[in-house]
Amino acid sequence: MTWDILSKIRQRVREEEGVIRKPSPLRIALCHPAPYDVAMSSLGYQTIYREINQHPDWSAERAFAPEDSAEHRKNHVPILTYESETPIADFPVIAFSIAYELELTGILEVLDLSGIPLLRQDRTDRHPLVIVGGPLTNSNPLPLAPFVDLILLGEGEELIHTFLEAAASEQGREAILGRLSAVPGCFVPGMTEELPPIAKAPDSRLPAFSQILTKNTVLASMFLVEPERGCSRGCNYCVMRRTTNGGMRLVPSAKAFSLIPENARRVGLVGAAVTDHPEINDLVARIVESGREIGISSLRADRLNDDLVKLLARGGYRTLTTASDGASQRLRDMVQRKTSEHHLLHAAELVRNAGLHRLKLYEMVGLPGETMADIEELIRFSLELSRIAPLSLGIAPFVAKRNTPLDGMPFESIGLLNAKLAKIRSGLKGKAEVRPISARWAWVEYMLSQTGESAGLAAMDAWKAGGSFSAWKTAFERREVKPFRYRPVFDGSETGQNIP
Repeated sequence: MTWDILSKIRQRVREEEGVIRKPSPLRIALCHPAPYDVAMSSLGYQTIYREINQHPDWSAERAFAPEDSAEHRKNHVPILTYESETPIADFPVIAFSIAYELELTGILEVLDLSGIPLLRQDRTDRHPLVIVGGPLTNSNPLPLAPFVDLILLGEGEELIHTFLEAAASEQGREAILGRLSAVPGCFVPGMTEELPPIAKAPDSRLPAFSQILTKNTVLASMFLVEPERGCSRGCNYCVMRRTTNGGMRLVPSAKAFSLIPENARRVGLVGAAVTDHPEINDLVARIVESGREIGISSLRADRLNDDLVKLLARGGYRTLTTASDGASQRLRDMVQRKTSEHHLLHAAELVRNAGLHRLKLYEMVGLPGETMADIEELIRFSLELSRIAPLSLGIAPFVAKRNTPLDGMPFESIGLLNAKLAKIRSGLKGKAEVRPISARWAWVEYMLSQTGESAGLAAMDAWKAGGSFSAWKTAFERREVKPFRYRPVFDGSETGQNIP
């Protein structure tokens, strides 16, 4: 019922700290294509919320994909903002933040529930301007193009203000988009012929940090802060590698710590390579010694040491999570993942010595040139680790991303991936927990990551058909979606190709 939807929104808002309520002549509905509990754990989403509200003429109100779309449809309830309970279709601008490919259907769901035509070509000046930004724009935003009027590429802290100024000063959709079509970092589908370089926020706008604290999220009541942005490493499969926007940019640990509010009892350090920060031990020590719990988004095995892991244990850690990202040392070396068996064995020993409950290791299967011998090495080494500390493996099929040296590499067959996963499960049964990501859905992600606008139209078809895997497969076939050409040989070098 309508009252149940409103009641849930009001209850969540009552339990939030840091909500911005700002009267302004111009408003944006800032939407996330995931439900509230996931969206409000997004540091980028919260950062853009604050940035928009800092503009003198604009304010932002939040909206999210519903947990139960059927309830909205049955009761004819559109997507409402949390700050004023206004339908998002009443705003002049709707902005989405999207993190990865499979969230595309969340955008379609939000637009459709709000009575807004999905395709940009079907919208007129009486409809809101629809823009999108977020982490996905660092890789391949082209499947978004049929549905949005503007894509902000890369880091958005400065670029969002460029948009706000243009939208405040120009009259009408065409005038706004025409002005922005020549701005670096702005891609206007139908006007901009090629994707421009991604935007880089000035260091003065770093770090990103949480605006709102709430217990009703995946990262419950955790204040997030970004002590570094980017990465100094060159892993060949990763979008956020050292060649992206100048590599790693550091924030002094004292500045990061100073942003943590007194009432924040849990703190999350977020970034592509947090443990590569030269002051990471000092920052973690200050947080833990202030009586707070701590979480870190990216623990690198070769940066772990006894002091750091014991601090993490004091800060509430029970599971130490790091990544191998290669079934064998040969594959890790090939993709320039600077992690060795020695580093991973040491991580397991640190888990045992610090009294933690478990080591969790992220793995990829299906890298170029991978064989069953590599899988057998993974099993052998995982058994060795499990004798030191309880072990969990989170296994994801390799998905090639645009703007990386592995861009264009093919996706391994679903049948072979499932055979490898079955072999791993069998080999580790009773010795280690194995949690794989579906090879089928990884293939859908691959198709969206390695194709263009036609993949977006196929996503719309699949969503309309119910969103099952068979619906996706049929939609890709009917739209004749083909991955970009790939290079038949990869030598592990730093340089890669972007083949349009």
